[in-house]
Amino acid sequence: MVAEALSVLEDRLEAVARAHGFVAFGIADAGSAPQTAERLNQWLAEGRHGDMIWMESRAAQRGSPQGLWPEVRSVIALGMSYTPAHDPLVLAEHPDRGRISVYAQGGDYHDVVKRALKAVARWLVAEAPGAEVKVFVDTAPVMEKPLSAAAGLGWQGKHSNLVSREHGSWLFLGAIYTTLELVPSNPGRDRCGSCTACQDACPTQAFPAPYQVDARRCISYLTIEHDGAIPHELRRGIGNRVYGCDDCLAVCPWNKFAETAHAHRAFLPRAELVAPSLGDLLALDDAAFRQVFAGSPIKRIGRGRMVRNAAIAAGNSGDAGFRPVLERLTEDETPMVAEAARWALDELAS
Repeated sequence: MVAEALSVLEDRLEAVARAHGFVAFGIADAGSAPQTAERLNQWLAEGRHGDMIWMESRAAQRGSPQGLWPEVRSVIALGMSYTPAHDPLVLAEHPDRGRISVYAQGGDYHDVVKRALKAVARWLVAEAPGAEVKVFVDTAPVMEKPLSAAAGLGWQGKHSNLVSREHGSWLFLGAIYTTLELVPSNPGRDRCGSCTACQDACPTQAFPAPYQVDARRCISYLTIEHDGAIPHELRRGIGNRVYGCDDCLAVCPWNKFAETAHAHRAFLPRAELVAPSLGDLLALDDAAFRQVFAGSPIKRIGRGRMVRNAAIAAGNSGDAGFRPVLERLTEDETPMVAEAARWALDELAS
C-alpha cells in the first residue's frame, strides 16, 4: 500500500479502535525493540521469574514479535483504561478487609480486551484484503509493555510497568500483530526523572534497582502466581492484600492525570470484590470460591491460594477474633492453607 493510503488506513484504524473502547493507540515496527530479548534473558538467568516457568520455556518466542510469528511486520499496540475512582491505598486502613488489586475488581479483562481486539482485527482484514493478523492479551509469549512503549503509548517506569501521560498506569494492554507494513508511531519518552515513589512504596522491596523487578519478592507474584508457602520474611509486608498489589502504581505521580471518565464500564468494581471481609474469605470452600469469583480473573488462582492469602492477612490484622476460623483451617486438606493458618495464629498470639 502507498504511504498516503496507509496514513488514511491508520487514522481510520485508530478511530475504530477507540470506538471499541481503547483509549490508547500506537504502531510499532515488529523489530523495534531489539533490547527486549537481552533484558528478558538476563532477568531469567538471575532467576527473578520465580516459579513462572512458562516465561523461561518460551523465551525465544517472547523475546521478539518475529520470534513468535516470523511473518509479522507491524504491531498495533492498544490500551484500555481501568482507572479507579478512589485511591486504592485507603483500604490499608481496614485490616479486617482484604485488598484486591484494582484490575481484578470488575469483569475479566482477558475476555473484554480480546473481544475488542478481535473486532478491530476483523475490520482491518476487511479493509486490507490479504493482510494477516493475530491478537494477543496477556496469554501468549508477547512483551506488551516494551512494544507499547515502542508504539508511543507511554514508557516503562521504574516499576517496569507502562506509564502513560494521559492514563497513568491504569491500562490493560493488548496487541494486534499484522503482516501489513504500517507507519510506526514515535516511541514513548521516559518521564520518570528523579522520582523514586514506586521504589520507595514497595512493602517487600521487590525492586533491586530502578526499572528492575524481582518477581520472587513482589506481592502480586506471591499472592497470584506462587503456589505453595509464601516465604515467612515477606509475610508481614503483605499486610491485608489477598490478590495482587497496587502500591507502586497508586503512588505514581502521573496517575493524578488519569481520568476515571475514560475507564471502560466493564471494569467497574463489583461491590463484593472492593473490600471483602477476611472472615468471609477464610470460610470459603471450593464451591463458594467458584461462585464468588465467577467472571473474575481471580478465579484462576483457586480456593487454596485465596484462603492462604486471607490467612496471612488475618495474621497481620492483630484481630484475635480470627482465631476460631484459623484454628479450623490448621486442619485444612490443602497444606499451604494449614501452614498459613498456623503462622497466623502464632502472629496473633505474639
